[in-house]
This record gives sequence, C-alpha cells and structure tokens, in this order.
Amino acid sequence: MKHPVIIIGAGPAGLTAAYELVKRGVRPVVLEQADKVGGIARTEIYEGYRFDIGGHRFFTKNEEVQQLWQQMLGVDLLRVSRLSRICYDGRFLNYPLQFSNALSNLGVVESTKIVLSYLKARFWPHQEENTFEQWVTNRLGRRLYESFFRPYTEKVWGIPCSEIEAEWAAQRIQGLSLGTALANALFGTGGADTLISEFQYPLLGPGMMWQRLREVVESLGAEVRLGTKVLRFEVKRHCVETVVARRDQKEVEIAGENYISSMPLNELIAAISPPPPQDVLEAACRLRHRAFVLVGLIIDRRDLFPDHWIYVHNPDVKVGRLQNFKNWSAAMVPDEGKTSLGLEYFCDEGDEIWAMPDQQLIDLAAAELVHLGLADSGHIAGGVVFRQPKAYPVYDRGYRERLEVIQRYLATVDNLQTIGRSGTHRYNNMDHSMLSGMAAARNLLPTASDLTPGSG
Repeated sequence: MKHPVIIIGAGPAGLTAAYELVKRGVRPVVLEQADKVGGIARTEIYEGYRFDIGGHRFFTKNEEVQQLWQQMLGVDLLRVSRLSRICYDGRFLNYPLQFSNALSNLGVVESTKIVLSYLKARFWPHQEENTFEQWVTNRLGRRLYESFFRPYTEKVWGIPCSEIEAEWAAQRIQGLSLGTALANALFGTGGADTLISEFQYPLLGPGMMWQRLREVVESLGAEVRLGTKVLRFEVKRHCVETVVARRDQKEVEIAGENYISSMPLNELIAAISPPPPQDVLEAACRLRHRAFVLVGLIIDRRDLFPDHWIYVHNPDVKVGRLQNFKNWSAAMVPDEGKTSLGLEYFCDEGDEIWAMPDQQLIDLAAAELVHLGLADSGHIAGGVVFRQPKAYPVYDRGYRERLEVIQRYLATVDNLQTIGRSGTHRYNNMDHSMLSGMAAARNLLPTASDLTPGSG
C-alpha cells in the first residue's frame, strides 16, 4: 500500500499536520519512535506524579491555534496567573521585574549602577549586533547583562554568549529592554511576550493535549504508530519513494506519496539514501543541539514556594531551572499533602551530567535544592530521572550558513517537507510548531491557503 502522506514525529507539529489532513479526508500515517505522543511537550508519569518535560505555557496570538487547543481540551484547559522568579546570589527577584522587589533585593546602589550602565549603552552602543552579548548589552546595559543574562544563558547553552548568534536573542526576548521592564514594573505596561502574566495549561499537563489530538485523528482514520524509528529515506529521481523503519525489532518499509518530517535535520540528512553531497553532510554534522536532564523530586510537604518556575542564576549549583508542578495544576500531584518538583540540568548528550547514574543525579538535585534553601533534606521522599536529547537547536556562530546549505538541498526533494522545532532547526514555541504543521498539510491540499505564524 502506498499511503497518501507519511508524517515522521508525533509531537505538536506532526499531530497538527495529521489533524489538518484527516479532517479534510486525507488519511496519513504518523511514525513516532517514542512510546507516547507529544515529543518534548509530552507528560511523563511516575508513581502517579506527572512531570512536564520542559515547562510548557499554552500562550498564542494566533486564533486558529487557540481554537484548536480549546476544541481539544474544553474545560480542562486551565487559566493560570504566572509567577516566576530569578534566583540570584542567594536572593529571589520577581520576573517580570517589580520595582519595589528589585530595589529591596538589589539595593539602591546596585540598582543605580544598573540604570547608569543602561544609559551608557543607550548613548554608546555596540555598533554591531552579531552576538547575544552585543544584542543584550545594547538593550539592557553591561551590568545587567553580566549579572543576570550571561550566567544563566551560558549555563543553558554551554558556550560563551559571544558565540551565540544575536538572532536567538531577537527571537526569544523580542521587545524586551530595560525601559520595557521598568515600564512593566512601574506601570504594568511594556507588552513584551517574555513578560506575559497569564497563560493556559492543561489539567493533566501538556501531554493531555497531544493524547486528545491523537485520539481524534485516529478516530477520523489516520494511523499513529508508536515505537517506530525511521532509519532511512530511499530517494530516487528527486522524490522519497519509501522510508525504512524499525518496529518491534523488525525493519519495515513504508511507501508514501508525500512525506512530512519533524525529526532533527542532522538525523534526517544522515538517513537519506543515497547520501546527499558532501557539503550537505558536513553542514548537517555541524548543526548542534542542547539536551537536558529533568530530575523529578517528590517532596513530603503540602506547599514549598508559590512560583511556577524559578530561573537559577547561581554559579555554585548546576541546576538551571526549577518547576513546581503543583502550581501549574494541582491535578499533576496525586497526594495533596505532597509537592513534586522538576530540576532541569542543561547538558550535551554524553557529557558528565547526561552520563551520570540516575541515583547520583537524584542525590545531586536533592543537595542543590537544600543548598538553595527551597526544601529540607528530610522532606525529600523520592525521585526520578528523564533525559531529553536534542531539546534545543543551538544558534552558534555560522549555524545560519550551515542551515541554508541543508535547506537548498532539501528543496530538491520534491515530496518532502520539514516542520517543527527540530525539523526547521528553529527554537520556536508550540504554536509556531503547530502552524508549521498546518502549513505543510495545506501545501498538499487542493485548497491550500497561506498561514502567517503568530507569536507566542
């Protein structure tokens, strides 16, 4: 059988593409290597406790995406008032910035130095904005960059900020400046997406959305095959003829008219047979991703702290961010007398953190939580470890040129489209990934229409 469309990946992009097709009568086959749908936006369960892999706010300016979320989840889509803070030098600062809170934590002298540094940057900015360092310094000043942005950003990416493209900052913290933050602190205005104070969240975590969407697309005739890893794309005459995949320890060959892939571009290029030209292979090999390890801890306390998440800037601990899942949705925790936390350790696949045994990671997370003053050691009742490879595409120097080489080659494969964060090597949010899936599906429909991605 030759299927009309084969979709690789059952994350937000792939499942949205499947839904867009199946509701118009096209029945795709979705191949997902994991044992559950959702990709990095999945929800893992351990002893009844639900863990959000990555922390996923449901926020969009696109009405079509918002309607789909609401259609799938209904009353199970909660509205949540955001509370997040920065842990800095043993102090906790509200984020978005609140004037009185920042002043009391930083003091008048440090706050004045930050403002003076900002004014200096406004009058004597970097003439070029090629790097993250230059982009942030021009908008926030050197002192705020050195105190807040550089330590955390380098912890996340594992490389100096001078080696990160300014494009990443422009994309992820667009509209943010010290002036914007101060306006938000003093008057409740500012408008940068980074500073939104309210978002939506599924009752049982983000995986609830993707499981519901899977059920709907299967009820309409699509097929979602879990535990199916694509090994090879057989390309002839500028078209993919079949994919070879492994399922239940067996290799199977699946033929399709069209293909939509959300797998990482370096893996996609490596899987194409016959191999692409050497410059394409080299460009793909040099595309980088950052991974992370989520250590889930169960705490024998009803309440710990009110935040949804805390950014940890302290250089004396390895953890980068903490999530308090009970504050996202009380239903994430089966015992109301307990609390569950997720401690995120950003790393590279195969490095010291990634390779550390699970129990050692749990011990490290517990010790760092106590060190930060957020829990007592006697209250830590258990833990679990989840590893997420290729979580974040890295915008290192030269990545754009490498990406263009890959894109030019893929444009010669007529029946293959790439979507989602990994499939486009773009650090986007869920709504953008979903919009890329919609657009790819509509490209295959006779009534194809343009989509303009929203922001969120």
